[in-house]
Amino acid sequence: MTYRIHGVASEPFDELRGLDDAALAARNARRMIVDKPGAFPCRVTLEDVEPGEKVLLLNHVSHEVDGPFRASHAIFVREAPCAPAVHRDQTPIYLERRTLGLRGFDAEGMMRSASLAMPGEADTRIRALLEDPEIVTIHAHNAARGCFLARIERD
Repeated sequence: MTYRIHGVASEPFDELRGLDDAALAARNARRMIVDKPGAFPCRVTLEDVEPGEKVLLLNHVSHEVDGPFRASHAIFVREAPCAPAVHRDQTPIYLERRTLGLRGFDAEGMMRSASLAMPGEADTRIRALLEDPEIVTIHAHNAARGCFLARIERD
């Protein structure tokens, strides 16, 4: 079973990049300077942002469906323009180092199954969920904080 992991599109955040703090706050967003490694995962590049870099903290709709599983949560994205990452048949270090909640959805956006993946188990758990032919996408979330980390699709 092959799969792709996508970073979120960068363009929707272009209008926020470079705004002052008051303008960001008016849009329910915040600018932060990364102060420790491994704590600020960029949802576009699917990498942990390095200390000293600026990130934007904002709300993101990660599961945009008309149904009970519509979901949004806070995410970090690099303030500097960046290109979305795509990983095929391998999980980025960004996911492998975290405890994940993996949620498998069918074509109608309904959750069919879910699994926890401890650090180092992401690939194995993703493949196990994809054994169900009804699952078309998997959303990876930080198990502790609940925030969306990445979208995984059958390839």
